[in-house]
Amino acid sequence: MEKEDLKNKITELLPSATFEEGEWLTVNVEAKDWPAFAQQLRNDDSLFFNYLFCLTCIDWKTHLTMVYHLSSTRYRYNIVVKSKLDRNHPEIETASKIWKTAEFHEREVYEMFGVNFINHPDLRLLILPDGWEGKKPLLKDFEDPVNMIRL
Repeated sequence: MEKEDLKNKITELLPSATFEEGEWLTVNVEAKDWPAFAQQLRNDDSLFFNYLFCLTCIDWKTHLTMVYHLSSTRYRYNIVVKSKLDRNHPEIETASKIWKTAEFHEREVYEMFGVNFINHPDLRLLILPDGWEGKKPLLKDFEDPVNMIRL
């Protein structure tokens, strides 16, 4: 399936989706649309995005953006899905019920950016030591006076 065909198929599934041009097709979706759309990407036989190989977050100071990199191992194509989140109350439905790899990645984003993954099975610190709960060290306004870190 070519990029234009993917775009058309995704538009059929989610007419409100917008696209960015780049090496891979990038799809922008609302956080409220993410759970159903993710399920369709995984289960639609013509897409079969069965592998979530990267999940991260970007802090733009005004908002956060979740970024999901998906691959279809059957058809050998990749897409990027982005969803804008409220920086003051960032939350989105977990993808861990659809792609098991999300469970680990979401814990890291929760810890580093403070994104709440609704219905995540085990949302707790992954890397940081005890006492760092809620500090969100990858947000751009994070300051650590002990280590003099300022982003």
